[in-house]
Order: sequence, then C-alpha cells, then structure tokens
Amino acid sequence: MIFPVAILLGLTLRGAACAGDVHDAHAHEHLSKREYPQVPITPPYRPLVWGDFNVIHTTDTHGWLLGHQKVSFPEPDYSGDLGDFASFVTHMKNIAIEKDVDLLLVDSGDLHDGTGLSDGYPPGGVDAHESNKFLERLPYDVMAIGNHELYIYANTYDMYTNFVPHLDGRYLSSNVNITVFNSDGEPESVPVGNRYTKFTTRKGRRITSLGVLYDFTGNDVNTTVQTVADMVKEQWFAEAIAEEPDVFLLIGHMPVSYDNWPTVFDAVRAVHPLTPILIFGGHSHIRDCQQYDGRSMALESGRYMETIGWMSADLEAANGDANISFTRRYLDQNRVTYEYHTEMSNQTFDTAYGRSITDGLQELAVSFDLSYLYGTAPQDYTINQNPYPSNGSLLSLFIADAIPYALSINNTRDSIPSIFITNSGSQRFNIFKGPFTKNDQLTASPFTDSFLYIPNITFSIANQVLPALNNAGASERRRRDEIEKELWNRGVVDTRYRAWLEEMDRRAGMGRREAMAGNLTLGYVTADSCPGAGDDTLHLALPYYSVPDFIGSNPPNVTNDTPIDLVFVDFIEAQLLGILNGLQNAVNYTTADVLLYSPTLANVALGLYAQAEWN
Repeated sequence: MIFPVAILLGLTLRGAACAGDVHDAHAHEHLSKREYPQVPITPPYRPLVWGDFNVIHTTDTHGWLLGHQKVSFPEPDYSGDLGDFASFVTHMKNIAIEKDVDLLLVDSGDLHDGTGLSDGYPPGGVDAHESNKFLERLPYDVMAIGNHELYIYANTYDMYTNFVPHLDGRYLSSNVNITVFNSDGEPESVPVGNRYTKFTTRKGRRITSLGVLYDFTGNDVNTTVQTVADMVKEQWFAEAIAEEPDVFLLIGHMPVSYDNWPTVFDAVRAVHPLTPILIFGGHSHIRDCQQYDGRSMALESGRYMETIGWMSADLEAANGDANISFTRRYLDQNRVTYEYHTEMSNQTFDTAYGRSITDGLQELAVSFDLSYLYGTAPQDYTINQNPYPSNGSLLSLFIADAIPYALSINNTRDSIPSIFITNSGSQRFNIFKGPFTKNDQLTASPFTDSFLYIPNITFSIANQVLPALNNAGASERRRRDEIEKELWNRGVVDTRYRAWLEEMDRRAGMGRREAMAGNLTLGYVTADSCPGAGDDTLHLALPYYSVPDFIGSNPPNVTNDTPIDLVFVDFIEAQLLGILNGLQNAVNYTTADVLLYSPTLANVALGLYAQAEWN
C-alpha cells in the first residue's frame, strides 16, 4: 500500500505476535522439540503482585501466534506460543478464583500482518482469517480494533462478519466504522464492533469499557476513523460514561505516551473525578506505562507476542479520594515465565485446551507450507543490532547481495553495470542463523515492491543519488518532521520503536554492558514513567545501531563517465526523480524515462538468494 507522502521519506507503511491429557506419540515428539527450550531461558526474578482487580494484556500480536522459535537471543525470551499462553491464562484464572479476586484478559488490536500464519494464506484467502480462529478461542473479556485491521477492506469485512460475532459485543471500535449493505440493500456506515460495552465481573464489579483507535488516516475505502477529539464530543460517548461504574476499562490501539489517551481520560474525569480508570494501549510496539493521576494507570505491552502485560490494582483499599495502589509488569512471553508465575512444572503446565491450540496452529503452518526451506542462514543478520553496512547487517545482505542476485535472474540487462537503491524500511524483521523458511521470508521481507530503472545514467551522477537521498539539510529536516507525522498517522511505527531501542542502548552504556555480560541474556530493559521496575525478567539491553533512510548496493568498479543502470524500488520513484534532476541539468527525467527492471518483486529476493547461496 503506497501513499504519495510516504514516498518523500522513503519509509514503508508496513514496517512501517495437563500432561495427563497428552499421551500420543505426536505429543511426545512435540514435547521434545518445543517445550524444553533449546537454550537456557532466564526466569522472572520475583512473583507477580496481585490486587483485588487484575488484568492480563496483549497487543500488536501481528500473527506471531507460534512464538519466536529461533535460538539466537533475544528470540528464546519470546518462544511461547498461543497454546502456552492459553494454558497460562487458564491457570491464572484458577489462581484468581483461589485468591477470590478479579482477573480480566484484554487485547489492544493489530492481529494482521506479521508472520506466515496471518499472511501466508493461499491465493483467494484473506489475511489472518485462519489465524484469528485461534484467538477466538481465548477468553478475552474485551478486544479493540487496530490500524492493521483497516488497510484492506476485505480484512475489515472479514473481522466484521466472522470475528466480531465471537466476542459477543466485547469487540470494540468506538471511533471506527465500516460501510456495508443493510437489509434494504442500501450502503450504511456502522461500527465494526461495538462503540462500548458494560459488563459485571465475577466479583460483581461494574465495568464500562471503550475501544479507541488513534487518529489513523491510512484506512481503506469504505472504512472511517473518527478523530479521538471528535469522538469524545459524541452523544453516544456522553451516554456511555454518564453512569458511574466501579471501573472504567479503556482499551485502545493508541500509545499511552505522546498521543491522545489524555483526551479520553480528561473527558471521563470531567464527569467522574475519582472513578478508577485502567487504560491498555498499543501501536508503538514498546513497553510503556503512564499514570495520568493517582487513581489511574495506562499500560502498553510491546509487540509480536514478545510481551504479556500485567496490571493489578487494590480498589477496595482506596476508598474516597485516596490514591490507588497499582502494579504493572512486562512478562517475557515463554513457558519458563508462565511456569514460574503459575508454580507449574513442564509436566503439569499444559492444558488440553492449550495443547489443542498449539496443535491447530502447527497444522495451519503445515497447510500454508510455512516450513518450506530456501536454505540455511550461516549467521544472524539484524536490522539494528549490527552496524550498516556490515557483514551482520540484514540491510547489507538485502541490497548488496540478495537484490542484485535475484534481479539478475533471466535479466538481459545483467551485464550492464548498475546501482540498486531501496528504503531501509523495506525490511521488517531480523534473520537468524539456521533454517530460512517461507515463514522467515514473509516475516523479514514481506513487501511486494517492484524495482524500476533509468538507463544510461553517468556513473559519477548515479553514485551521488544515494548520499543525496540520505542528506537532510535544515529545511529538509523540518519537512522530514512533517512527513514523519504524516507517516505516523498512516501507520508507520518504526521511528518510535527504534528511538526506544536506541534510548535503551544508550542507558546501558559500555561499562554496564561489559559488567553484566556474563550474567544476563539480551532482551528489553525498560524505563517508563510508573514507579518501580516494570520488567519481569532482568536482561542486558540489545545493542543498537541507527540506519539511514535509504540503502544501496556496492557501486560497480567503472570510470566516472561510464553509463550505468540506476535501479530503485518503485516506492521511492518520485523522490529519486527529484534528486536526480537536482544533481544534473542535462536531462529532465520524468516517469516516462522509468522502466521496469525485472518482474521479480522485493519480497522473494531473500528466498531466491538463499536457494543459491545457502544450500
């Protein structure tokens, strides 16, 4: 999905998840392969703090329902699958009953776009249609819509017709509508889910819940997203919050920092100055926490089924206007974490229900042929954990090796010297040492961009295009801020997620990194705005290296006046033409001068390269 404004910056929009019941041979094979981690995983260092009201939170799962199954850290930290999580929720619900407290399960959206389970469907399918059937089986109390449910109308309609009914009024889209035909055959704009819901917990607490999406502008035709500021002025909103519940449970695909949650919070507070407000956000892919006042907490729980969020509140002890005692925790999503907090062993942890979800997901992976092997990666290739350019950089691998090889296949222009350029946002996830499969290709490089070219560009000019694209003067930097805001509105979260990683790496510092290296594995090391430590497991912060907006292949060894092919991804065509015309005035290049370089699309390049070089 390409938008003209996005071309200006060259970032993608999309980079812009009971032993007694199991006796058969398949299960035993499964146990040996999956459930005993192939590498030691650090357990949590302290139990969870339970209150009389507790919530488990997921967000931005993006199809990562089989967990992260690579052995290079930090991947093992997130190696649980949705079946493991389902067993965890079952045990936690039982613990809540034993403690005689409330425990809810909530999700803040973005179920689509991320792995082969969601995106690897055969032709004619719909993204996440099959994988969402497994999320339906979890006992979610409330779920909210995300922006990735709205890029393609067919996905939104599939949610509306097939997924939403399973939530029985608890799938919320307070400010998001879909246009459908009503019973009279007329088009009508209706909420994708419910605008709000009210329910009573097991302990008798009255809950009012909303499901809000941030001010997203990249939605498909026949879907509408109302701004948050306008939503809180609606009559239905006033009616929804008029009656005071015991707790306002606000769910939404919106970051808890630097976004519009305070707009919703203030609108509720204007009517109910002291009612407890629990907020669960998402979208920016980070671990974060805010307290807007002493009787509220707002939690955001990461991305890609890496993090499970936990919040507890002691509501009964905070009568009147006293501050409420809250805790929050970011749990690494793996069986070691789950078994620690449920006091289960590897033999007693699984439930038949959780096992059936794991088996079903594995069967879906088989039906989508996700284990199809292209080759075996000889090492890890990362986006930000290794410098660019370097031998460990995925960006270097992609543009310097994979793209030149893949586009050379059956290409009559292969003998002509060339420079290849793309945007760094074209790569979504790291590649790790070991089997490189269809699922890995979908995860790392999913975008179906074409490569175009302009022939007969003098090498001395062509070789200046990449530096010029990456060079931002003062005026360009101001324009870039405007563009990044527009990209944010259209769904690009990379900038904020990477800024978080960079800040984490800066806090770690070389001295601390070296001192702790022997004791801790790599993972997230969170600093947020809430009291106390949020991370459930201690880790060493991931190293972070910034990357340029644009990346290029190694220049050919030719003289300055040699005519070459300037090859570039279609996503950056408009900006590249502007740069090229600024570097020379002999020719005014237009789209009429741009040709298709190869029918091979960007999303298959790594697989083609792996078949040739990694076997």
